[in-house]
Amino acid sequence: VFSIAGRGTVATGCVERGTIKKGDEIEILGMGETQKTTVTGVEMFHKELGYAEAGDNCGLLLRGLKRDQVKRGMVIAKPGAIKPHKKWLAQIYILTKEEGGRHTPFVENYKPQLYSRTLDITATLTWPDSEVGNANRAENKMIMPGDNVEMLMETATVIAIDEGTRFTIREGGRTVGTGAFD
Repeated sequence: VFSIAGRGTVATGCVERGTIKKGDEIEILGMGETQKTTVTGVEMFHKELGYAEAGDNCGLLLRGLKRDQVKRGMVIAKPGAIKPHKKWLAQIYILTKEEGGRHTPFVENYKPQLYSRTLDITATLTWPDSEVGNANRAENKMIMPGDNVEMLMETATVIAIDEGTRFTIREGGRTVGTGAFD
């Protein structure tokens, strides 16, 4: 994210799906309040273009936004295309010691760093509500390295995620797991 004097704020990133063009109404989601604005320019490798499509790394000039209103980890999407979440279910796999992951198990309320796209945020992992009161829950209190489980993840602020979005779980600068949002 950077500003161009006299023109406005530019957000950079990769188009994941669809196309985006000059004049499109968009939403900027995640990391707080959802903001609506219009794309006033599309640029790739210092060239003005009319549009960008899936797979393109580009810069989008955004109307009426200040640089501090757009943060790393936010997502630009067509209005209504993505719903921001603070709590969601995810299928996760915890790497084994041999895979470079954890040496020890962890318990509920584990708080690792979550990385997805350019997002870097702390998440709290707990058992899904459906597990509460389950007779087998006591046996499942620890997540062992090598386990593939469904967990409820929660962040301090809303983030823009979509079903199937992949993420990495890290702790102390080391990757300890991976997963996808359900």
